[in-house]
Amino acid sequence: MLAVMSKDDRSALSWFAFVAAVAALSVSVFALRDSGSADGGGSGPKTTVEVMLKDFAFEPATINVPTDGAVLKLMNHGAQVHNLAVPSLGIKSVDVKPGETAELDIPATPAGNYKVVCPQPGHEGAGMVGALVVGGVSGGTGNGGSADHTMSNSEMDAKMLAAAQLYPATTKGHGGDMATYTMSKDGYKEFVVEAKLADWEVEPGKTVQAWTYNGVVPAPEIHVNSGDKVRIILKNSLPQTTSLHFHGIRVPNVMDGVDPYTEAPTTPGEQHIYEFVAKGPAVGIYHSHHNAQEQIPNGMFGAFTIDQMPVPQKLIDKGYPAAPTKTVNMVLNDAGVIGLSLNGKSFPATEPYTLRVGQTMLVNYMNEGLLVHPMHLHQPMGWIIAKDGVPMDEPIPTDTVLVAPGERYSVLYMATDPGVWAWHCHILTHAETPDGMRYMVTALIVER
Repeated sequence: MLAVMSKDDRSALSWFAFVAAVAALSVSVFALRDSGSADGGGSGPKTTVEVMLKDFAFEPATINVPTDGAVLKLMNHGAQVHNLAVPSLGIKSVDVKPGETAELDIPATPAGNYKVVCPQPGHEGAGMVGALVVGGVSGGTGNGGSADHTMSNSEMDAKMLAAAQLYPATTKGHGGDMATYTMSKDGYKEFVVEAKLADWEVEPGKTVQAWTYNGVVPAPEIHVNSGDKVRIILKNSLPQTTSLHFHGIRVPNVMDGVDPYTEAPTTPGEQHIYEFVAKGPAVGIYHSHHNAQEQIPNGMFGAFTIDQMPVPQKLIDKGYPAAPTKTVNMVLNDAGVIGLSLNGKSFPATEPYTLRVGQTMLVNYMNEGLLVHPMHLHQPMGWIIAKDGVPMDEPIPTDTVLVAPGERYSVLYMATDPGVWAWHCHILTHAETPDGMRYMVTALIVER
């Protein structure tokens, strides 16, 4: 259903792959420390090899070990969780958090060249690939090794077509729907937010245990109007302490949700109540502020909006209606168990959007990941009308908007040309692989 990428996009992807290949071949320095006997007899401690994990590379890219085995000392120098796997040997390390180290035991293995990858979602596609060379063999597959297989054009075309035909795939669970509230006797809009673990299907066949609010990713959108009295009841059903922060929403300091500074941490089984008067317009996020490097990427985030972002008079003068036909929140993620995703789903399970020619759509991009994401809609051209929930004096035209972690951009689009228009992160490894489109890809369908 999704249109094939243009010749220019394919050329850009090919050039990116060529540059990545040259960079990988240029890595020739490696750290090898022999902490035991080198005679291969197995009578002393195993050889220890230091491997740095970076965003997104192994250093050294070629890891040399003897046939009687070794211990890989993994040191994460990146900003994301990484690990190391040798798929053909069935070996995989534990997750290594930024700044931490771990060890991976390599047993006695036949001489050969074995592919090494980081199995975190999207990391292999981003180029985090290396080689484990056993017994000093620098080429070939040896006994039991796995050589890289270069697909023919027809094989690659068939895989890309098959991936495209899966879209939009049906998966269990839908996040980001409007949150419901009850009115209290003292005039507050009360929202109940339960932090809990839940199974979440990111893409067909890939179900993870997500850290959620109310069981979905993203959490239900909290929407209120300026002047509303808001009460949010956080219930902690997690196995871990947590707190709730309202990113981009103006609240009293005591309601900022940053334990232990503005409140005591909310321990498992307890609840915490937040109260404030809404002041807008605002485009914000509510998310954890306790062990956030784990809780947020794993799914604890949701949109928090106040009022409707006004359409600039300059665009009204150009024929844009004073209110958009529809408003969409697009929450970006790239880490944790959710991985590279749009609104908690990865292609082909991402949600398509529809407009008729002349209709408009306001998109609130919200980055809850660890990387920047240049979001690109092939058509139509958009206008940035607000940054971090603040209306702009002058709208800025854009077809690609760079959204950094924590940022929110409000972009207004008017449908002009019928068709199925690709919509994706323009870090190409976040959108396409040799097997076809993946991860941070969706589509805008424009009808007459």
